[in-house]
Amino acid sequence: MKYKGSEIVIKLLENEGVEYISGIPGGFNLPLYDALYKSKIKHILARHEQGAGFIAQGISRSTNTVGVCFATSGPGVTNLLTAIADAKLDSIPLVAITGQVSLSSIGTDAFQEVDAYGLTIPITKHNFLIRSIDELFTVIPEVFKIALEGRPGPVLIDIPKNIQNQVIELEQFPSKISKDKIVNSKKDLKTSTLYCIAELINNSKKPVIYAGGGVINSNACSSLYDFAKKSNIPVALSLMGLGAFPCDDELSLGMLGMHGAPFTNYLLNEADLILALGVRFDDRATGNIEKFCPNASIIHIDIDPSEINKIKASSLSMVANIYNFIEAIIPHIEAQPRKSWIERVKCFKEKYPLPSYENALHPANIIPFIGNRLPDDTIITTDVGQHQMWVAQRYPFKKTKSLLTSSGLGTMGFGIPVAIGAALANKDKTIIDFSGDGSILMNIQELATLADFNLNIKIFILNNHHLGLVRQQQELFYNEHYIASHFISNPNFKVIAEGFGIPACDLGTEDEPLKKLEEILSIDGPYLINVPIKEAENVLPMVPPGESNIEMIGGEGLND
Repeated sequence: MKYKGSEIVIKLLENEGVEYISGIPGGFNLPLYDALYKSKIKHILARHEQGAGFIAQGISRSTNTVGVCFATSGPGVTNLLTAIADAKLDSIPLVAITGQVSLSSIGTDAFQEVDAYGLTIPITKHNFLIRSIDELFTVIPEVFKIALEGRPGPVLIDIPKNIQNQVIELEQFPSKISKDKIVNSKKDLKTSTLYCIAELINNSKKPVIYAGGGVINSNACSSLYDFAKKSNIPVALSLMGLGAFPCDDELSLGMLGMHGAPFTNYLLNEADLILALGVRFDDRATGNIEKFCPNASIIHIDIDPSEINKIKASSLSMVANIYNFIEAIIPHIEAQPRKSWIERVKCFKEKYPLPSYENALHPANIIPFIGNRLPDDTIITTDVGQHQMWVAQRYPFKKTKSLLTSSGLGTMGFGIPVAIGAALANKDKTIIDFSGDGSILMNIQELATLADFNLNIKIFILNNHHLGLVRQQQELFYNEHYIASHFISNPNFKVIAEGFGIPACDLGTEDEPLKKLEEILSIDGPYLINVPIKEAENVLPMVPPGESNIEMIGGEGLND
């Protein structure tokens, strides 16, 4: 039977169980779309290639699958780059398939020719330029394995148009690769190192677990809970780790770092042992690394050997899948009450909480108000800015994969398309996107995609007429030199949403805003809510750049 290269690509994607592909067609990937016309794979037409990449990320981040996106050559590729880089920094599995000019035209500055392979070398886990139609049979199954195994990440396949159109004869199309060939390898953990780690943990008086996205990626959240409860060790989370441990448990310390609660940062400073699980010691989490947990021994466990001792020297370390590590270590951990340490945790939570505010529509109040009226498995997406940090501080995260946020790259415009991907992959769940009036405009065109599919997504815009986090830093660290952070004019977001066919409201004009909120949350389908907040509102506490985590602005001073 005869197959075009484009048909081979689509059939191989079907073999991998791909349900959705997000993308935008163009001249140099149109053969792929022609083959997709006959496929059961559903296509999500984004309005910008960056949106397509983030829709695919929403599928990846909210499930245990690999999101797939298409883009054409030239500007299609360059528009996609930010979403790929974002996936790389947050360890998100993603397969991006791009069209390219014909092999004979590469290097001639042909129409819409861009070196997709060269551009994506530093922002992918691996990338491929297809030079022969036969390569498709090995490369496409391989990219799904690469994206998932070890530390997850994005992979790009650049396919010239002549290969998409090339025809070959096959007696039989290759069958699906068996699942056992595309799972994470399970290395034997060194017993002597496990014993040493267990001894350090068992002998510690003030231990803290510092857990990150690696716990979620390895599906180790239940194991982490069992480990923490057996050993009575408090758990602090990175931004990527939120949801890995229930926020309402007495051992939960919430998020540490630049905008962490005062009690969290103070307790970490007192710790005599830090068990770092699936984290990279990012500066937003640690503050001044030289002053981070000065009294603590560090045990660092990570799937990626390059992360060990990269930022913070460890006393003991192990390269391992976090789930495998916890399951191996837990039999060697002694159950102990650690009564004095747990009492100190309780005392600090009471004495050094997050700041409180009277206004019901203050982000610190409205975010938990929303969260407490939603199921625990609700998926929250955010853009990047003050609203992102308020959500991280205040939303009651209790389940894994319940927060989808751009942590490493910090991409404004992330929220709406990621929410769309999450909603497509989780039709039984409520999706909430928190954004700001700055971030929302970065990918607001994806409201059209949302309207196309009428997904159950509620979008909250915390609107302060500013690039709020920029304005806050200008106030605190740049002598109030406010430049390019205030929006002289802001659009009417209610009217914009309605123009896309999405119902909307402005809470600032509602007589009973909280009652209106409850009404909106009970509605099935999309809705956009504009929430006016004070223009000069700051998200506090905040650790100044270069300072230690206990030197917070807006936190109660440590006095005992």
